[in-house]
Parts: sequence; C-alpha cells; structure tokens
Amino acid sequence: MFDQLNFTGTQINYYFTCHRELWFFSRYLAMEHNSDLVLQGKVLHEDSYKRKNKEFMIDSKIVIDFIEKDGIINEIKKSDKMEQAHIFQMLYYLYYLKGKGLEKLKGVINYPLLRNKINVELTSDKEKELNEVLKNIRKIVEQDNPPKLEKMKHCRSCSYYELCWV
Repeated sequence: MFDQLNFTGTQINYYFTCHRELWFFSRYLAMEHNSDLVLQGKVLHEDSYKRKNKEFMIDSKIVIDFIEKDGIINEIKKSDKMEQAHIFQMLYYLYYLKGKGLEKLKGVINYPLLRNKINVELTSDKEKELNEVLKNIRKIVEQDNPPKLEKMKHCRSCSYYELCWV
C-alpha cells in the first residue's frame, strides 16, 4: 500500500509525536485545519524570512519551507519541543530528494522564536535509522485499527484531541 517514498513529511513528524495521530492522518482524517497551533505556525512561517522564496511542494508529498541559493533546504518550526520529529522530517526530505536524483543536499531547521538553527545531513547511519522509521510507519498505517490511546503531554493541544478523548 505504501512505499518508502510515498509518505509525507507530516507522517514522518507524527510518527514521533503520536502513532494514533499518524494512523488517523494516513486515512485522510485531517484535523489540522481546526488547530490554533497550526495557524500560529503558518503565521510564524509567513512572518519569518520574508525575503525568501517560500514553500516548494514536491509530488504532493513534501513541502519545503524555503531553499537557499546554495541549495540548503530549510524548515521553520515554532518550538524545539519535538526536535527529534523535526530532524527526521528533514532527513526524510533529504532522502526523498536523493530518491529523485538530488544528492548531497543539506538541511537546516530554523527556530526563529528561539533564535536557533540545527544543521541536518543525511549520512549513511541516519539513512539506516530513517529506513527503520519508514518500516515502522508502514506497519502502523497498514493496521486495521488505530493504535491504542496513550495519554501524552501534548494531547490537550493536539488537533485530534476530540477524536481520541471526547
């Protein structure tokens, strides 16, 4: 049903935040349009780096916030609370583009509110880790039922909260 390059950046991110959210999103139950946090992220994206060309969608799978002249892929994030999710999302973007023939690209995750940046590079070790993540994502999204409910810190602010807890 899914191949290694058939995931979206959002699915990669959700794998690290909540497997249940990943499962719902993978079945086109998108709740993000109801989220104030998603709206805040969009406003931050629009207000940050105003002079950069913004949002490149590739194959309806990945959306890159902006690309620098030297080819560095950039993502803008509001907070570093889900840093591992952000790093693997960027690794997936680099992996996806490598699959399209664009090799040796680098990525940067920008946290403008924190005035911080993280450099990301797709090494062979990171690619192995990412392939394990992709296998695990496939297992989750191919399940007939959503993963069990698991209460987490960020549940209250999740756009899927009502679907899970009400």
